[in-house]
Amino acid sequence: MNDLSVWYASLDPMLRFYWWTAGIATVVFVVQSVLTFIGIDGTDANADFDVDTTLDMGGGLNLFSVKNVVALLMGIGWGGICFSHVIGSRFFVGVSSVVVGVLFVAMFVLIFRQTRKLERNGAYSLADCVGLVADVYLRIPAQGKGQIQVSVNGSIHELAAVSGGIDVPTGSKVRIESVIDNSTVKVSFL
Repeated sequence: MNDLSVWYASLDPMLRFYWWTAGIATVVFVVQSVLTFIGIDGTDANADFDVDTTLDMGGGLNLFSVKNVVALLMGIGWGGICFSHVIGSRFFVGVSSVVVGVLFVAMFVLIFRQTRKLERNGAYSLADCVGLVADVYLRIPAQGKGQIQVSVNGSIHELAAVSGGIDVPTGSKVRIESVIDNSTVKVSFL
C-alpha cells in the first residue's frame, strides 16, 4: 500500500485528475452495466426531479443522460491517462482526452441504438391481419361468430370471426378479408 501512495504522490496534478475521473466513472459504468443486465436500468423508474433534455437523439435516447455523461467522463479519464505519456503538451492531452470522451459517447450511442433494434414489440393491430391466412379454431356458423387462429409477427392470436353467410367447419383455412370491430374479423373460405 505504501508503494501505491508513493506512486500517487509522485503524479502530476493533471494526471491525478485523470486517474480520479477514470476510476470513479469506470466504477459507475460497471454498476450501471450490472444493473442493466439484471433489468434495473432506471428507464421505467419515476424520478423526484425532471430534467429537460433538449437534444433528443431519437429512439428514446437523449444526448444528456447519466449514461452518456458517465461514458464521456470515462473516456476523458482514460484518454488523459493514455495520452499523458505520449503527448508532451498539457493542452493537447486535454483536447485529445475530450475527443476520446466524445468517441466513447458516440460508441455507446451506436451500441444502444443497435441493441434497441433487437427489442420486439408484441403488440399488433387487427389491420395487420387483413390478407393473412388463418385456421378455423371453432366452427364459424353462417349466422354468428366462430374462432380463428392467425400468426402475426411470429405469434399466434385467437380472434372472433364471421363468414358472411357461409358455414365454415373447424380445421378449415380462411383468408382474413376485413376488420369488423376491435375483436372481430370477416373471413372468406379458401
